Amino acid sequence: MLFFKKNKKEDNKKPDSQVLCAPVTGEMVSLEEVPDPVFSSGTMGKGVGFQPEKNEICAPCDGKIIMIADTLHAFGMETECGAELLIHIGLDTVDLNGEGFKKLAREGQKVSCGTPVISADMAFMKEKGIVMTTPMVVTNSDEFELEIRDCGDVAAGETEVMVCRRK
Repeated sequence: MLFFKKNKKEDNKKPDSQVLCAPVTGEMVSLEEVPDPVFSSGTMGKGVGFQPEKNEICAPCDGKIIMIADTLHAFGMETECGAELLIHIGLDTVDLNGEGFKKLAREGQKVSCGTPVISADMAFMKEKGIVMTTPMVVTNSDEFELEIRDCGDVAAGETEVMVCRRK
């Protein structure tokens, strides 16, 4: 019955690449267009930005939620290939202390691409004058070669926006 046993070496091997989809429905912008120098300069890592049109912010790929900020303005994921993602919902949203956000997933949860993680009340954000540009960066991007697609309009969990390939 040895043919039923799995090869443990193969089980532990991570894939060499990962396709990332848009975490929001809206428009994709270059990271340089994000009006926050911490993101636009690449200090937090390489990636892209989005102008969301809907309330749900979703997992951009299959992986694990490794962090949800107490203020619900950001979440982190680890992809199946080991890329670490930060999705920061809007700018200066940490100052809202969670107001206008709802947690839809939990830390440690394994999620599929398109799984809703956080809901942001876009009407509330607009009323408060919050810039909702949402960066998605690979915080360990020095370990990956990133292929960023030219997308424009995107759909959460559907439009492929980036490929991470391990160097």
